[in-house]
Amino acid sequence: MRFRNSPQSYSTVSKFLHWLTVALVIAAWLLGTFGDELPRGAARSTGLFVHIFAGLGILIALVARLLWRVIDPPPQPEITPFGGWLELLGKLTHVALYVLLAATPILGILLQFARGDALPVFGLTEIASPWVMDRAFAHSIKEVHETLSNILMVLAAFHALAAMIHHWVWRDRTLERMLPVIARQSSNSNLDGGRRWSPHVVPPPR
Repeated sequence: MRFRNSPQSYSTVSKFLHWLTVALVIAAWLLGTFGDELPRGAARSTGLFVHIFAGLGILIALVARLLWRVIDPPPQPEITPFGGWLELLGKLTHVALYVLLAATPILGILLQFARGDALPVFGLTEIASPWVMDRAFAHSIKEVHETLSNILMVLAAFHALAAMIHHWVWRDRTLERMLPVIARQSSNSNLDGGRRWSPHVVPPPR
């Protein structure tokens, strides 16, 4: 179990925070998108509670990830056939993901308050709404909240697709470095018959 990042792999802490965020985002999006399809009453109330639970969890995981990046910087990106511009695109994608991971749950909190409802904090306590219910304001916030959540899912899917391209087309370690140990071992065995991409080195003139 590795607690610090290395050039070959992310640390156990980085992997845990990454995959925890993935699970929380998927759960929050599913419940936010289809929660109204749940039967009214206890089922729908529970769905909203879990949705808020996941949103707060995303914020906490995001803060932890940012702090951990400062304490333990991530490995350098793998070299690709497209050079530095693809590395820049990857960095911009990460920044956009982090902004959305912060903005979407924060808007969800504001939406809860705009409805005049208290914010349940992991079932431990509640934060009373500082405002009276404002339906028009709540509707506006809800539209932005839903739009950002959908953009987040699209960008996350693009991020995952890029990782797959790194793995199956360029055959580098980008995806492997973030996979759990068991999945990474399976991935390595699948690539044994393939050839990893490596930058072409032009020999100096004689």
